Amino acid sequence: MPEDSEVVQTAAEAAENVIFSRCDSSTVTDFDVTVTFEDGILEVDVYLNADDSTVDERQVADDAALAARSAVDDLFDD
Repeated sequence: MPEDSEVVQTAAEAAENVIFSRCDSSTVTDFDVTVTFEDGILEVDVYLNADDSTVDERQVADDAALAARSAVDDLFDD
């Protein structure tokens, strides 16, 4: 069973990886990845603001949150 801190770190890293794989870091003006894991419940909230008209910020944020949840699922499967 992974430690709570490992779960949070895994989720946050996965979300950030999605953000920066889809957005050039120079165009990201603000982002926030909030992850909590308490009593076996994972909550992931992602906010993204990028100065890139080709990027759908909401979709990238949603995909980042999904990737975070998936990474945690994988962590528990190992």
